Amino acid sequence: FGAFAESCVLASEDLLELKPSNLTFEQAAAVPLAGTTALQALRDHGRVEPGQKVLIIGASGGVGTFAVQIAKALDAEVTGVCSTRNVDMVRSLGADHVIDYTRDDFIEGGQRYDLVFQVAGIRSPADCRRALTPKGTLVAISGESDGHWIGPVGRAIKAIALFRFASQRLAIFTVEPKQDDLRYLKELIEAGEVTPMIDRTYPLTEAAEAIAYLEEGHARGKVVLTI
Repeated sequence: FGAFAESCVLASEDLLELKPSNLTFEQAAAVPLAGTTALQALRDHGRVEPGQKVLIIGASGGVGTFAVQIAKALDAEVTGVCSTRNVDMVRSLGADHVIDYTRDDFIEGGQRYDLVFQVAGIRSPADCRRALTPKGTLVAISGESDGHWIGPVGRAIKAIALFRFASQRLAIFTVEPKQDDLRYLKELIEAGEVTPMIDRTYPLTEAAEAIAYLEEGHARGKVVLTI
């Protein structure tokens, strides 16, 4: 769609929504893809209900920071998984519990979750399944791999095979642009329930540097290009 450009030649009206009144343009730029991904993962594919226990693996990243806040807005009990330096930030987003994966293993803790949302990391589908309740759901969008050339495609195939005869449910999806979802996010943001988290901003001329930083895998929230 030409997002890395000074202007967009054509954008379908049904993919647009007004900017939330309480956001800067930089903050608004961080919302659509990551926010919609988190929303559809939790509400549509995860089918989160009030009071359910939700585990978010990769809670400090672009999608993860939205997921923590949206899950709380859906009245779930949220546990975020992140590294040591991001524990306080994830807690500030509203997470009820935070697990530092460099110190503790979310599987070995004994807690079981109604929904595991794997935003990041290379834990296997089998590992994630062990953290689910008997009727729980795994929603997996992580594109990280353990170095094999088949990468996340191989992980998806294994996950599908693993869950085929299981009582738990697996959801692997590609986000679908929806104006109604943008409007829903706008309402959450204007109500103060969701706030975009921005790690760094780069000028358009440094887009390559921005992508390089993002690919290091340590961004806290979103990386934004300014024009």
